[in-house]
Amino acid sequence: MRDCKIVKLKDVISTKIQNGFSPLCQEECSGSWVLSLGALTGYSFDSSQIKAVSSSVNMPEEYRLKNNDILVSRSNTLDKVGRCGVYHGEIENCYYPDLMMRFRANEDIVLTKYLEIVLQSNFGRKYFQERAAGTSVSMMKINKKILEDFSFSLPTIFEQKKIIEIAQEWDSVIEKIEKLLSKKENMFDGISQKIYRKAGMKHKIQEYLSIRNEKCIPDDTIPLYSLTIEDGVTPKSDRYDREALVKDTDEKEYKIVYPGDIVFNPANLRWGALARSNELKKVAVSPIYEVLRLDASKINSDYLTFLLTSKDKIRYYSTKTEGTLVERMAVKVDAFLNFEIEIEEDIEKQKAAAEVLSTLKKEIILLRKQLEQYKLQKQGLMQKLLTGEWRVK
Repeated sequence: MRDCKIVKLKDVISTKIQNGFSPLCQEECSGSWVLSLGALTGYSFDSSQIKAVSSSVNMPEEYRLKNNDILVSRSNTLDKVGRCGVYHGEIENCYYPDLMMRFRANEDIVLTKYLEIVLQSNFGRKYFQERAAGTSVSMMKINKKILEDFSFSLPTIFEQKKIIEIAQEWDSVIEKIEKLLSKKENMFDGISQKIYRKAGMKHKIQEYLSIRNEKCIPDDTIPLYSLTIEDGVTPKSDRYDREALVKDTDEKEYKIVYPGDIVFNPANLRWGALARSNELKKVAVSPIYEVLRLDASKINSDYLTFLLTSKDKIRYYSTKTEGTLVERMAVKVDAFLNFEIEIEEDIEKQKAAAEVLSTLKKEIILLRKQLEQYKLQKQGLMQKLLTGEWRVK
């Protein structure tokens, strides 16, 4: 471990930490802009996240952003508290809101980019989240004192530059994967829209799917699974303690899902919580889910699954939710089965379309996994470099 000192943020900045100003905004451009909280993504600065300031507002000069200003979010949902970014003059006449704090690094002691990397690190995010306070997770806050007292390892300027170079090399690789992933996702969406908008006759979903309502108590032969938007039907034991699961399911009957069944969450269907089970065995899912049996003799399973999870269909589901309260709004299974979809009648054409989409989907899944691995590897490396466990020469 290298011999370097531990400093507090307040000892390495050249300006006071200052909260911003939230002016009246409007659609019409007045020549001045204010950042929205979305500008701080947690990994970079998004200059597209701005709002137009009303021409009736006299913006104080002290809130105008300058090149190399460091911004930290102070108030919002827990995952956004403490997000950091550096402003590099991307927008002329730009100001920052009250939900952010601004300061500048003392470049004789710490480089701006190095300080940004430290603040965005795992231990930096953890520090702010552990100290955030509020009445609910939807409105958490940190203050100037918490930011001032943030402690970190400070190496020499030479080593800071080396660590920045290493981080930028990793960022370059990650950015290339992100661009390729975005290209593949756009290609998938474009082909999907082309295929399904050229489909033929309208049919009700109930012609191909029917309700399965078999129940069981999960055990080793029929394990408990869950449904996520990102991963589909996946083992719940991967995310929860096994003993807690057994205790939780002792007195409950869960729904059985057969291989190839479609599962959806009525409350989250509007966000895409629908997937086909690709497991080769029966599994159990929460009774809050709907389980549907698919008649593979009438339609290609892949074709229907891609259709039901297409962006157009997800947008459609969001218009069909029912309920008196937002948090209780859902798409009922009977209504879902009565939805009409346009289907290509030729099974062979269905199969050909599904094969194209399946190939792209596999490439997208592989790129997502690769991207996640690179991000985790970078995090692990930066953790060792930023804490002084490893040193650079």
